Amino acid sequence: MKINREKEGLLLGIRILDFADEKDSFCSKLLADLGAYVIKVERPGGDPSRKIGPFLGNSPHPERSLFFFHNNTNKLGITLNLEHREGKKIFYRLLEKADVLVESFSPGHLKELGLGFEALSGINTKLILVSVTGFGQNGPRSKYKSCDIVTSAFGGQMYVSGSPLTTPLKPFGEQSYYVASLFAACGILLALRKRNQSGKGEHIDISLQEAVASTLEHVMIQYFYERIVPKRQGNLHWNNSFSILPCKDGHILISLFQQWETLVEWMDTEGMSGDLKEERYKEEEYRFRNLDHIMEIIQQWTKTHTTNELFELGQLMHFPWGPVYSPEEVLDSRQLIERGFFIDVDHPEIGASIRYPGVPYKFNLFSLNQWKRAPFIGEDNIKIYQEELGLSEEEIRRLSTNNVI
Repeated sequence: MKINREKEGLLLGIRILDFADEKDSFCSKLLADLGAYVIKVERPGGDPSRKIGPFLGNSPHPERSLFFFHNNTNKLGITLNLEHREGKKIFYRLLEKADVLVESFSPGHLKELGLGFEALSGINTKLILVSVTGFGQNGPRSKYKSCDIVTSAFGGQMYVSGSPLTTPLKPFGEQSYYVASLFAACGILLALRKRNQSGKGEHIDISLQEAVASTLEHVMIQYFYERIVPKRQGNLHWNNSFSILPCKDGHILISLFQQWETLVEWMDTEGMSGDLKEERYKEEEYRFRNLDHIMEIIQQWTKTHTTNELFELGQLMHFPWGPVYSPEEVLDSRQLIERGFFIDVDHPEIGASIRYPGVPYKFNLFSLNQWKRAPFIGEDNIKIYQEELGLSEEEIRRLSTNNVI
């Protein structure tokens, strides 16, 4: 499916060179989905993130990584060896037209290649360079190796995740990568706005550790102001206001004390309120002191209902409850389907389309419903190198043979 970039996209005209690995490829995907002209630049042979599963048909292959598919929709794809002398020359030409360069090399690597921010600015003063690394560009641990699980641990996220009876747990998925990518995308949009006034680009330094630490919600706030170290609470919300409880057919998130008397009356109509109707439970402090007993009684009640029963009836009573959906149930969500959240993206090479999550925002004046699958390795070499840079077919073949592209 072709992307109608002339008619679609809030970021029409913005050109991005994407040298990101798995840590921040989601950043440029977000901008590509909004209409930016994003060129995914991989080393000859393909980016290592193509080796990350799961794989289409459970068949490991660099062109079948669903992880890579998801993080690289709507991008063009070329190959380029930055460490080769001719590769650098080609890079300089690409850089001249670029608005943004997104990269995740180890701190100092680009400078060692003679491609530090000062050198890049000398070629294109308007360039915005975005660097996403484990610990940032400076500091005592800037050179340390990192990944999502390390960042989750080092950023404080893992310490407060899981049950109080078990060791800390890492949240599912590469959450630190997505948080850092969101911050990077926001930084790019702000830098583009600033550039409209100053005419100059800048270097944005994103640390995975800082991205995680800045999204710890109550954890840091409690420690800063009360010197309290929050503990793991399993399925119980940090302030004891919500809990995940079992039902007949799954689990539901419910508010424990909001509209307390209404909840107890509801349970009592079914003969399952136990001693919760007693006057002493009307005192909030008493309820918090006897939380385990209260949860035991409520849990016995929730087990007699389906998640949908409690969800629908709870919403009628203005309780902010919600079923804990499996991925399959999310895909079947009537709300998401009717809002057109999921997008079917054509994959002509397999003769089918694959369903992807869409964008979580809608605009009145712009349509974001035109999508292109992630590029194959070097798929757009001819388009970029021949049609845009003017290299001949013979030059392209020679560069490919010499491992330049």
